[in-house]
Amino acid sequence: MITRRTILKASLSLASSAAFVPIHARSAEGISPNLALADYTGSDRAARILAAAKKEGQVNFYTTIAKSDLEPLFGPFEQKYSVKVNIWRAGDEQVVQRAVSEARARRYMPDSVHVGSSFLDNLRRENLLQPVASPMFADLIPGSVPEHRMWASTLLSVWVQSYNTNAIKKEELPSSFSDLLLPKWKGKLGLESKSSDWFATVCQQMSTEKGIAFFKELIATNGVSVRNGNSLLNNMVASGEVPLALETYNYMPMQAKRKHAPIDWFLLQPAVARANGVALFKHAPHPAAGLLLYDYMLSMDAQKILANMDYVPTHRNIPSPFQNSRITPVDPAMSAAERNKWNDLFNHLFLG
Repeated sequence: MITRRTILKASLSLASSAAFVPIHARSAEGISPNLALADYTGSDRAARILAAAKKEGQVNFYTTIAKSDLEPLFGPFEQKYSVKVNIWRAGDEQVVQRAVSEARARRYMPDSVHVGSSFLDNLRRENLLQPVASPMFADLIPGSVPEHRMWASTLLSVWVQSYNTNAIKKEELPSSFSDLLLPKWKGKLGLESKSSDWFATVCQQMSTEKGIAFFKELIATNGVSVRNGNSLLNNMVASGEVPLALETYNYMPMQAKRKHAPIDWFLLQPAVARANGVALFKHAPHPAAGLLLYDYMLSMDAQKILANMDYVPTHRNIPSPFQNSRITPVDPAMSAAERNKWNDLFNHLFLG
C-alpha cells in the first residue's frame, strides 16, 4: 500500500488573481542580512524571525492556491503576526515564468512561493531558492523535505475522477480506465488543459506505449472535451455540462459536495498525486517575513486549515482520506526535455 509517506519519498528521491501590490522589490545584487535567519537554528529562532518580520511588515507570496481558500488560510496569519500578505495567484507555469523573468531582469519581487513540486524543482534549477532549516520539518511525514532543503512539502494534490451525481449513478461508474471505452461514455468525458503530468504518469504506469494507445483510442471512440482550468472543469461537472472528469484535484469535488453540489469523486488505478510545497527565494525583499510564512504553512495551525478545506496535508498528526489508497507520485525531477515531450504529446492528442 502506498501512503503519503511513500508518495513523498518517491517523488523526492526522483529528484483570476488575488490582489498583489509589489512594494520594495529588491534589485540587482542586494541580499538582505535577514536571509541568514533561513539557516539559523538557535533556541530564539522563532522570536528573531518574528521580530524581523514585523519590521519588514509584509510578505510577497506567489501561489496557485485556490482563490476561495486564500482568506481562510492567510487571514489568521495576518491577524496573529500583524504582517501583511501580498498575494499574486496564477497557475504553476505562470508563477514559475513570472518569478524567472523577474529574476533574470534582476527585479526580485517574491519572498516565498507555493506551487507543485515539479515547478519548485524548476525554480531550484534556476538557482532562485534558498535552503531553509526549520524545526517544523520534524512534524512532517518522512520524505517531505528533500536533502537540498530548497522546499518543504505542505500538501499532496491527488488527482481523482469526479462525476455529476444527477447524470451518473454510483453503480454505473467505471471500475477501470478501460471501462471508459464503453459506448455509454461517448460525449461525457472532460479533462483539464494542462494535465500533462497526470497524463504522463498514467501512461507510464500502464507501460508507456499501451498508455498512449489507450488515450488515442479513448479520444477516437468517445471523445474528451478539454477545459481550461481545474476550477472551471469542476464547476462544469457540478453543473452537468461535463458528466465525468478524468482528473481533478481531490479537494475541488470534496469542497463542492460539502456545499451540496451534485458532485462526487472516485479513484481509478493508476491513481496519481503530486506534492505541493513552500519555498523561500534567495533574493527575497522581505526574507524574515517570507520565513515566517514558510514556517506557518508547515505549522499545525495552517495544516489543520488545509485539512478542513479537504487538502491532504503532510503533517504527521493529521490523517489522510487516502491513507489506504494506492497512489503513484509524479516525478518532480523529470528533465525539462522529458516534460516538454509529454506536454507536446498531450497537446497533440487532446488539443489537436
